[in-house]
Amino acid sequence: MITSDFTKSLAIGSPAPDFCLRWTRGGEVRLSDHPGPAVVFFTCNHCPYVIGWEGRVQALATEFAGRVAWFGINANDAARYPDDSFARMTERERKGLPYVYLHDPTQEVAHAWGAQVTPEFFVLDAQHRVAYHGRLDASHSNPAAGGANLLREALVAVLEGRQPQTAEASVEGCSVKWLA
Repeated sequence: MITSDFTKSLAIGSPAPDFCLRWTRGGEVRLSDHPGPAVVFFTCNHCPYVIGWEGRVQALATEFAGRVAWFGINANDAARYPDDSFARMTERERKGLPYVYLHDPTQEVAHAWGAQVTPEFFVLDAQHRVAYHGRLDASHSNPAAGGANLLREALVAVLEGRQPQTAEASVEGCSVKWLA
């Protein structure tokens, strides 16, 4: 397990760097083409933390569909981690994902955002400023473990036009698999 060092990531209130990345459904997607609140999260196919939280991520993306744009970005080195290749990403997409699944093969976007782990969530307000950075909830492996659903609380706050009560929450997960 890796925890993030927030001094390397985008600060709360920072404008989100735009990106243009390849979508598993075809074409390219730009953050700037999707005005309004958004969730950008760094994810992958193989990390047990991603797998543990995936059902809850999908439930939130479905719950907030139409009000919040959702972008999952896989920046892992696919040469060393073939399960994170674009081909495997498209296989995962075919199973149905309620968010846009994007590939960052150069890792330029992951570096610009200061991503360190998977999964790592950023909630953006209507002006695409970082309003929340952290984890989804208390436990990737046990939904009944208690603790606030921090991501949901941040989304509700942003949709109500206010700053989330918790703006940062330590992130636990697998390290981003950087290019060698």
